[in-house]
Amino acid sequence: MTFLEARQIVSAFQRGDPLPFLLAMSGTADPLDLFVRAAAAKRGRAAEMRALPFNTLGQALRAAPRPEEREVFLLLPWDFAPEADWRSGIPTNPPSAAELRRGAQRTADLLRARCAGRVLYVPAPLPPMLSDPAENASLAHWLLSLAWSLNARVLPRDAFSLGIYLAAGCPIGGAWLGRIAEAVIGLALSEVAASSKVLVTDLDNVLWGGVIAEDGMEGIAFAPEGGGYRHFIFQSLLARLKREGVLLCAVSRNDVEVATEPLRSGRMLLGENDFVAVLASYHAKSAQIKHLANQLNLGLDSFVFVDDNPVELTEVSLALPDVRCVRFPQHDDELARFLDDLSSLFPRREITSEDRERTEMYRRRLEGMVPSDRHGADLTRFLQDLKMTLTIHDRACGERARAMQLITKTNQFNLNGSRLTDAEVGAILDAGGRLFGATLADRTGNHGEVLACLVAPDSTIRSFVMSCRVFQRRVEYAFLAWLAARSSPPIGMHWAKTPRNAPFQQFLCEVAGPPDGNGLVRVDPAILRARYARDLELFTVSEG
Repeated sequence: MTFLEARQIVSAFQRGDPLPFLLAMSGTADPLDLFVRAAAAKRGRAAEMRALPFNTLGQALRAAPRPEEREVFLLLPWDFAPEADWRSGIPTNPPSAAELRRGAQRTADLLRARCAGRVLYVPAPLPPMLSDPAENASLAHWLLSLAWSLNARVLPRDAFSLGIYLAAGCPIGGAWLGRIAEAVIGLALSEVAASSKVLVTDLDNVLWGGVIAEDGMEGIAFAPEGGGYRHFIFQSLLARLKREGVLLCAVSRNDVEVATEPLRSGRMLLGENDFVAVLASYHAKSAQIKHLANQLNLGLDSFVFVDDNPVELTEVSLALPDVRCVRFPQHDDELARFLDDLSSLFPRREITSEDRERTEMYRRRLEGMVPSDRHGADLTRFLQDLKMTLTIHDRACGERARAMQLITKTNQFNLNGSRLTDAEVGAILDAGGRLFGATLADRTGNHGEVLACLVAPDSTIRSFVMSCRVFQRRVEYAFLAWLAARSSPPIGMHWAKTPRNAPFQQFLCEVAGPPDGNGLVRVDPAILRARYARDLELFTVSEG
């Protein structure tokens, strides 16, 4: 938010419920005022911000809070160690590092009792006040850890501008005023929740990189090297949380044997016994989490759910609004913020022997638990907002390498598990068959070619596979409706049950009814067109 944008927002704002709060910070808050009012106006509130006089934070912490206003603390290192304030100059005879830490701890104790989690911290550089540079750097890191202990939201170091602080008394750089204001208003409006108790994580592309059902053990990444670093660090945080008494659970769209193979391999930081429950099925994740909460006898407001898939996160968020949903980062440079936000949901001040034994206690309680088969939330509106584009390719001529890869590798959404060779597919095409591929893109990015369908000359489907990466987006229903509207529409599918294709069996039951053993399952093109027309409307369909 720029200065002009903030001014336009404030000028256009008519009225809203008042939002009285104290912004407690070192330095003048005047440059933030316009941006704070704009950030509040965007949320329909009229900000009434009171700022502390310069250098009075310590006094404010010892005074009684005003009952009518909330308090947001914007802290810098010298709020804990006043001797580190640049505007005071470098002290000739500074206290020892031990004395500085003791004073900082006293301030932190006051804040812990007072701020209720509404803390922003800017890790600004310290002046060279201690003779030993290494000791100075150590103090800076220790002060940052102190902020972490307060459940503070840590901002980037470059949010601080020494030039502006010395010249005008405001520690925040001009480019950061809008973002800081948004964070301040977010905290002023937030209700501070109790510490969460259960962390539910997805597996594929979260606990490890890759899709275990498609890539196998050798194709997934979880080691501290290459593409596995992000997942290794995430596992290390989960290991720490588990030791502190947080209950770890996993929910995955997968077969149990496939999902647990990496956890049983002994090659990762975490093993199956580190989780209270690993629920692998093809049912809605929200239903699994709700069932888990009932079995654990814990409120849904104590659950945090981590997934990389925005569709899964939305489904859980719509069905279970009390569950805190956090998206796993897509890039390494987003990891620090993600870990910061996630860790802050599980603050622990003291760890007891009961905390350390909690996982095993709950594991015994959940022995024999089976996944729930209840339905989840209706995602129609969310899927419409994704602005999905389905591009259907005729792969009968020319390049068909990706289609063949899908046919030979896909296990879960697979019509019959038949691993046709390129020569066998070529023979079917030469006899008049058709091969289609489908590429999916939406406002979150391009998912690549995700579907392949081979139709024999007699209009029966010989192979129909789809990547599990796009489960829940209704791609398979939309494609089948599109195919049913072509000339020579499909009249049946050659079905065979395999150890892993339960997702396709569920799909087949919906589109044609329960199959009576393996073999040709008849379908009615007119029924498919009518029944799944709304699914087709979720996509902009093109033929490439």
